[in-house]
Amino acid sequence: MLGIIVWTLLIAIVVNLILKKVHLPTIIGYIFTGTIIAYTFGLHEAVHNHELKEIAEFGVVFLMFTIGLEFSIEHLKKMKMEVFFTGSLQILVTTTFVFIICMYVIGFDFKTSLIIGAALSLSSTAIVLKTYNETNDIKKRHGQRVLGILIMQDIAVIPILLMISFFTTGDDKSVLTLILETTGAALGLLALLYFSGKYLLEPFFEHVTRSKSDELFVGSVLLIAVGASYLAHYFGFTYSLGAFVAGMMISETKFKHQVEADLTPFRNLLLGVFFITVGMQIDFLIISENILIILLLLPILLVLKYFIIYGLVRIDDTRRVAFKTALSLVQIGEFSLAILELARSNDLVDPTHSQILIVTIVISMILTPIALKNMSSLAAKLVPNDAMTISNSYNIEKDTKGHIVVLGFGHLGQEIAHNLRLDGHEYVIIEHNLKFFEMGYKAEEPIIFGNAAHKHILESVNIKDACAVIVAIDNQEKVHLICEVIDDLTHNTKTIVKVTRFSEKEDLKSLHLEHIIVEDGIMARALVDETKECMLDFAEIKEKINQS
Repeated sequence: MLGIIVWTLLIAIVVNLILKKVHLPTIIGYIFTGTIIAYTFGLHEAVHNHELKEIAEFGVVFLMFTIGLEFSIEHLKKMKMEVFFTGSLQILVTTTFVFIICMYVIGFDFKTSLIIGAALSLSSTAIVLKTYNETNDIKKRHGQRVLGILIMQDIAVIPILLMISFFTTGDDKSVLTLILETTGAALGLLALLYFSGKYLLEPFFEHVTRSKSDELFVGSVLLIAVGASYLAHYFGFTYSLGAFVAGMMISETKFKHQVEADLTPFRNLLLGVFFITVGMQIDFLIISENILIILLLLPILLVLKYFIIYGLVRIDDTRRVAFKTALSLVQIGEFSLAILELARSNDLVDPTHSQILIVTIVISMILTPIALKNMSSLAAKLVPNDAMTISNSYNIEKDTKGHIVVLGFGHLGQEIAHNLRLDGHEYVIIEHNLKFFEMGYKAEEPIIFGNAAHKHILESVNIKDACAVIVAIDNQEKVHLICEVIDDLTHNTKTIVKVTRFSEKEDLKSLHLEHIIVEDGIMARALVDETKECMLDFAEIKEKINQS
């Protein structure tokens, strides 16, 4: 076993070094490593080992935990459209389409068709979110859409497993019992994690921190991540769902950044193990015997999922966001492998059909990192922006309150947006310069095209319910005009304006402005403060000269 571990590490490093030369991600290198190890040491059956599967799955667990650290409960509430509407529809529509094809075109029975349809509706959480984490796309608009759908898919694993149990037992009473038990377990799990996170986590971490032991802090982080996963598994849910909720609980504390830093090495190591086990499931004998079926099945599945996801996201979002979201989720995921394996072991899916599907799924997973790497360039070529059609590309919800409205996306506006994003504030930008608007749109900022001097444009972003309005425009005449319009709507009680000179501040006094920042004043104060440092340095140098 030690020899196999050494060879695995050596092959993984060599393969990834070669792939890095051609700019391919490490995920593919790990999958290739698994295939090489399986054939070199004859370990095809090892991938079915229960302990190895659970160890590998904890790569996905830690990934979901760190994703949860980025999302508070309030953030998840705002994503209800992405999670519960788009996510649920994507699963239902994809399952229905695949079910119809399997049952009425291929000729499978009802149970087999439904299980295959449900399994193929899922996408790869591990590959997509790992790549999005590395590229920071997770914070962009299409990243939010992708995350919402993947969270719903993770939740959907539970009813899919219940369905397999129902098909296996065939007892109506047991199904009702299972549903009631699952509902009760879900409420119990969420209540336990919520109250633990709200009242126990921060005091616990504060107590551990006082020990000034890095080992104890890392051990505590692992305890929370693994413990929450075990609780979820104990109640009948997926490990990763429990980890995601635990991550959200910690995101409410001040320790979230340190927790993420300590957990990253474990996450990356175990994700490597997970992808190696995926590579071990590639069987070239099955590929050679069914190559025509696989070559036909793979593009059909990818195209079908693409158009379903694109159509659903396009209902309330732009073409470019829909394109990126659909392209990110066309593959079939790791939970699909587990579902098909469970169905095969319960004689619900034919072993040959199961193997063909597993190989097709693994190939789709291998293609995903390549597609994600080239997604932005593909979007730029295939989904060009039309200024007339994208001017209203971002729509703020009617009940949005407490957000920040930024007027202008020039150099100052871009810095403001960057800092608001880092601080986790909800904001919306209005820009009338097409060049700057397109910059913001391409960066997937919450930006709309319009003239902020028009009252209906300001009302469209719920300016009356905003907690602040930042005017980041350099033209003083435009600033005065815009502040007059804002004054009619909000009496400028929450308007923050940057002016260059004190004389400009005097011009704005009649508009009830309470928050005016004078750039020259700040710069002058900063320069004078710096002279104090120079004076101290000069005094020290002079004293040393006198002493010598």
